Order: sequence, then C-alpha cells, then structure tokens
Amino acid sequence: MSASTPEVAPLLQLEAINTYYGQIHILQDSHLVVGEGELVCLLGGNASGKSTTLKTILGLVRPRSGRVLLGGEDVTRMPTAHRIRRGLAIVPENRRLFGPMTVLQNLEMGAYLRPRSDLKNEFERVYSLFPLLYERRSQLAGTLSGGEQQMVAMGRALMSRPKLLLMDEPSMGLAPVLVERSFEIIQQVNQAGVGMLVVEQNANVSLSIADRGYVLSTGRVVLEGRAADLLENEDLRKAYLGR
Repeated sequence: MSASTPEVAPLLQLEAINTYYGQIHILQDSHLVVGEGELVCLLGGNASGKSTTLKTILGLVRPRSGRVLLGGEDVTRMPTAHRIRRGLAIVPENRRLFGPMTVLQNLEMGAYLRPRSDLKNEFERVYSLFPLLYERRSQLAGTLSGGEQQMVAMGRALMSRPKLLLMDEPSMGLAPVLVERSFEIIQQVNQAGVGMLVVEQNANVSLSIADRGYVLSTGRVVLEGRAADLLENEDLRKAYLGR
C-alpha cells in the first residue's frame, strides 16, 4: 500500500479571530484560508473590518482570541518581522512609494534584508513581469502615473520573494481603465506562482479574477465561496453594503 501524500498546510489560516480596539469588538469569530497559489479576495464596505484583518495577518494588531497560521505555523504571538521572513509581503493602500527615489531604488527597498549580490533572479523576475520598469528604472517613482506606480509597488513586494502577497485596495485612486490593467497585473503575478489575498471594495473586478472570495460585514464573514458563485449571488450586494 502506498503512503498517502502529506497534506500541504495552507499559506494562511485565520481561525476564530476576535479583535478589539479598546471595548469595541471589531473582528468577530472571523476566519479565512488562502491555499498555495490561490487568489482569494476579501470584500466589504467601509468599517467592515478589512483593514483590521490585514493588520491582524501582519501582526500589527493582536487578536484577543483565535489563531493566525502561516504555512501551518502558529504566528499569532510572533512579531511582524518574523511573518515577513516566513514569506509575507504587502502592497499597501495608495502604493506608498518613495517618490524622490528612482524606480530601481524603490525595488531594492523591497529586498533590503538581503545582500545586493543575491538579487539577480528577483530583478529578472520583476522585469520580465513588468518590462516597463526596466525602461523606467532610473526615473523618479514620484513622476510615474498611477498605473506605473502600482507596478513598482508590486515589483517592490515581489523583490522579497514572497509566498503570500497581500494587496490592500489596489483599485483605490485609479482611473477605471487603470483598474482593469491593475487587476490584469495581479492575475499575472498570481499565475507566476504567488498566493494572493486581495482586499477590495470593487467586488465585480476582484471576483472576476479570484478563485474564491469572502465578504465581511461589521467584522463577520457573512458570505464565502467560489468567486464564480459569489458573482451570481443575489445577497452579495446586500451583505456587502451591510444592509
């Protein structure tokens, strides 16, 4: 009898997370899973708990109860730096680039913990995904368009060779035509083998490229399932708007 293949732990698991700010109960028994190579979106309106979920994953907020697991390791009490070393990276809301620095310097900042001599493969990978960044490598990041800045922000995060990439509101502040391009890029990065959790208010666009989705409303997961099923779900708009 052949031995069964050991199960691979998901990249990320949130188990029964309860988070408070003072006396205010923000996340209530919240749960979420991102598997190897998956693209998962987390949807919700303002004050639904999306930002707190990201901060909990990153270790910036510590839950009162529940567990955060990265690749099967319980990191609930571990600092952010440990989680980054375990393969976590984030593209923050509004991209947060170093405007007075060049594109190349911004990319290097994504791998500041590693020797410059080790980065050849990472640069090749980023430039193959975003050829424009190679052309613009000497340009100041602050002079790029919104869509180009999004590429730099994603490239910077990929320089740390993450297993799981968190995206915080990637469509925010972008013109509609750039939103579409931005999500094409997200899909491209995911297809290159990076697991992703995309936190978004734009349900239609994010569900159209995701494998699965979760909908948060006032700190609770009120809907979850395959992205294609959620797109068809009549309750999605109601739950999503918290009504």
